[in-house]
Amino acid sequence: MKKRMNIGGRRISKNSVRGAAIALALLAAACTNTPDNKQVSLALPAAAQGEQPTATQREHARILASYGGAYDNARVQAEIEKTVDRLVAASERPDLRYKVTILNSPAINAFALPNGQLYITRGLVALANDKAEIASVLAHEMGHVIARHAAIREEQAKQAAMISHVVNDVLSDPQTGALALAKSKLTMAAFSRAQEFEADGIGVGMSARAGFDPFGASRFLTDMQRNAEIKAAGGNADPRALDFLSSHPATPERVQNALANARQFSGPGAGERDKADYLATLDGVIYGEDPSEGFARGRKFQHPKLGFTFTAPPGFSLDNTAQAVLGLKDGGGEALRLDVVSVPTEQTLPQYLRSGWMDNVDAASVEEFTVNGFPAATATATGEQWSFRLYAVRFGSDVYRFIFAAKSKSAAVDRTFRESVATFRRMSLKESEQVHPLRLKIVTVGANDTVESLAHRMAITDRQVERFRVINGLAANERVKPGEKLKIVVE
Repeated sequence: MKKRMNIGGRRISKNSVRGAAIALALLAAACTNTPDNKQVSLALPAAAQGEQPTATQREHARILASYGGAYDNARVQAEIEKTVDRLVAASERPDLRYKVTILNSPAINAFALPNGQLYITRGLVALANDKAEIASVLAHEMGHVIARHAAIREEQAKQAAMISHVVNDVLSDPQTGALALAKSKLTMAAFSRAQEFEADGIGVGMSARAGFDPFGASRFLTDMQRNAEIKAAGGNADPRALDFLSSHPATPERVQNALANARQFSGPGAGERDKADYLATLDGVIYGEDPSEGFARGRKFQHPKLGFTFTAPPGFSLDNTAQAVLGLKDGGGEALRLDVVSVPTEQTLPQYLRSGWMDNVDAASVEEFTVNGFPAATATATGEQWSFRLYAVRFGSDVYRFIFAAKSKSAAVDRTFRESVATFRRMSLKESEQVHPLRLKIVTVGANDTVESLAHRMAITDRQVERFRVINGLAANERVKPGEKLKIVVE
């Protein structure tokens, strides 16, 4: 959650919190080509005097803003660049040049721009367990560049936009128009899925020729799917739910495709993995959210940089995005959004709640009160499927805006929302100083260590054993071996 977001004057409709729940599911997606779901209004890098930023510079700035900026770790950066150099030498286009940016985000994601700019998140680097796995991801994204997929997709998008214009403005028969639009989307989706399979094939071949284990792709895709399932379990969402008409094949399909491609080059066990060396590179890497941008642990959200904290209602899980803190209750019947907006000091909070930034606000429900000494106001709003409880709290020069939503409104549910807002308070200096990021620590398995004993050493409170297995690529019944190197998460 960044402080300045370009949403202060945006009108929020009855579908907004439904969109928040979808955004939580989108966070489970693995590889995307453009992070369009997170656009943040931040200053662009300075161009030469008198010059306008290029389209590539603007896209680079948007990506950095959407994914927490660049992650500065010289050891990891050097390892990634060395891997890219090996892949380039073994690729079909050794003349192409690539630049890698590691993004300071816990998301599991990687993508590429047509000019060879590669992006890989800190979260993805942390999930990989050897050099072959990280090489498979980089090679896949380089495959998109080699096959010019981004340029082709841009042309497809233009065609779809033209079809949409015809549907909306020209065709008089709505059924015919809907059919034409559906066909255009199906064509784009099928083409995109074909692109993903093609990039997988290019990537596996490139990795194998570079001397890496070609089965790294299938291993990493499997771990990525297991990680998405753990993520989705907190919000009762199926991570595969968005695969239909998506730009990426379902992960099980890609695993089978990656295995088939790898078998064309060698059997399991051939090629370099170099697990111990790769894990040594990860020792001390930040795991999860960076506290400088705020972080959620369980129901509690803390932002030491902005100096506030709050606790979500019971049963909620939280996600901190670049635009807002999003929350979803088990079962999906309740949701929340917390963001920050600028409201003129001369405008009272009741006036702000009635100002029209959200549809169907009940003006008679507006009530003024205080939260731990800070001015606040609340109101209700209604939608077709959701009932909303809104709160605005003036904290320093900004206003923090809570939007709670429930499919089944009741006095008890409304009370939990109010109790949650009542936990909003200023963090003390001591509290802020004591907030530290979680980090990966590489340990050597001892003679008496088990999966359970190592998992319980981790500074994670939920699903410890499952998370330990996933971050270490261990199957459900696989045991740890004395002397091997593994990851744990520590404070």
